[in-house]
Amino acid sequence: MSRLTAGVVLVSAHDPEEGVRGEDVGMTATAFMSVSLDPPLVLVSLREDSRMDELLARHPHWAASVLSESQRHVAGRFAMRGRISDRLLFDDVPYRRGEATGAPLISGALAVVECRTVQRVAAGDHTLVVGQVLTASTPSPSGRPLTYFRGRYHGLN
Repeated sequence: MSRLTAGVVLVSAHDPEEGVRGEDVGMTATAFMSVSLDPPLVLVSLREDSRMDELLARHPHWAASVLSESQRHVAGRFAMRGRISDRLLFDDVPYRRGEATGAPLISGALAVVECRTVQRVAAGDHTLVVGQVLTASTPSPSGRPLTYFRGRYHGLN
């Protein structure tokens, strides 16, 4: 499957139960797709028992920011194993908070969607999360996409 080129998104959510003001959580994903136009649905695959999987099991609101090729550093930061806390990861990443979900929406992303989970499906060592799109926008529609192929990030040539 490393030969299948994929787009790169940052999946994010706000955990209102973590700490006094809550905590923003983010993860890089390459298994993200449109499922339906009517109603508008998207799907993301999460590693079972990951921080994001645990959060979305109890909190239905989340977002996905489609990253541009200039945001490779953001993708790498949120994909690291054994990384620092999510709170610190968002410190110098520009974002705005989504009106429908409260999730971080990455500034400069090609597109952003805010979602509410409508279905979760166990699939091997992953959970497939289907979300109904609540809002969608294209903050940087003229940018070029970040892709993932053979274990590395690439721009589109």
